[in-house]
Amino acid sequence: MAIYKTEHFGIARKIVANMTSQSWEEIPHAVMSYDADVTDLLKEIKKLNEGVTDKSKKISINTVMLKIICEGLKAAPKLNCTLDFNRKLVRGTLYYHDNIDISMPMILHTGEMMTVNMHNMENKSLSEMTAAINDTIRRANNSDMNEVMFEVSMDNTIQGLKKGKILQTLRRLYGSKMPGKHKVNTLSGQKKKSYYAIPKKDRLTKHDIEQGTTTITNIGSVGRNHKGTCFILEIIPPQTSAFCIGAVQRKPWVVTDENGNEKVEVRSVITITCATDHRSIDYGDCIPLVNRLNEIFANPSILQSWK
Repeated sequence: MAIYKTEHFGIARKIVANMTSQSWEEIPHAVMSYDADVTDLLKEIKKLNEGVTDKSKKISINTVMLKIICEGLKAAPKLNCTLDFNRKLVRGTLYYHDNIDISMPMILHTGEMMTVNMHNMENKSLSEMTAAINDTIRRANNSDMNEVMFEVSMDNTIQGLKKGKILQTLRRLYGSKMPGKHKVNTLSGQKKKSYYAIPKKDRLTKHDIEQGTTTITNIGSVGRNHKGTCFILEIIPPQTSAFCIGAVQRKPWVVTDENGNEKVEVRSVITITCATDHRSIDYGDCIPLVNRLNEIFANPSILQSWK
């Protein structure tokens, strides 16, 4: 067959490829899905935005779903842990975190996909979460992604050296900086000087890209017309969970009327997919999360108290 194009991985793709390969090599994934009737939830979101004329301050369904999952994680803290597991010695340690730092993929104005760390989202209101996301987008649009990702890569390399992974470190350095088709090109000279003159409050740093305590991907925000369900997704070590939020879809749903009679209606439904690391998490650990989601979707007016 004829090859019409050749594309070599840039640094962002290299990091993603490395992390996802490590994920499937090391982690036994256990995956479940959760269907949520969001018909009334969407009405509550509309109420939240009544009278809001500034588009940047409008609360999106993406932000609401992030908040809901955060509430679920507070009920099921084991899913917000990070894991250190030594297979040779069969030793594992779970680290519980007070903070919920969300690794969240987003598409930049350049069309690039970037996963950012939304720090300390556990107790933020919906308005505070909206402001934090908008500020991250603003800073991302001022940033050179190769520079940010190279900072992260170098930090990972240094950490690898500290852990005695000398051969791995040498291979990574060779793969990224040796001259040739696969070299990672970063800024130099005056361009580099000018870029780093931008205050850190106005651009992303490795702090914004480092691993969170869980990953939440919203494919519904990328493809609103997506008709289907995410069946599997990667858990990025040392995280022990990952979530995918689907698009809103119109589906038949069994509802109970005021007289206790069941009937089928067409409702707006979102599917949440949750992957967990089976080395440290069993389905029973997920039950508190499921119960909390049930409470929220049954009483969507709770959103008004989160504004």
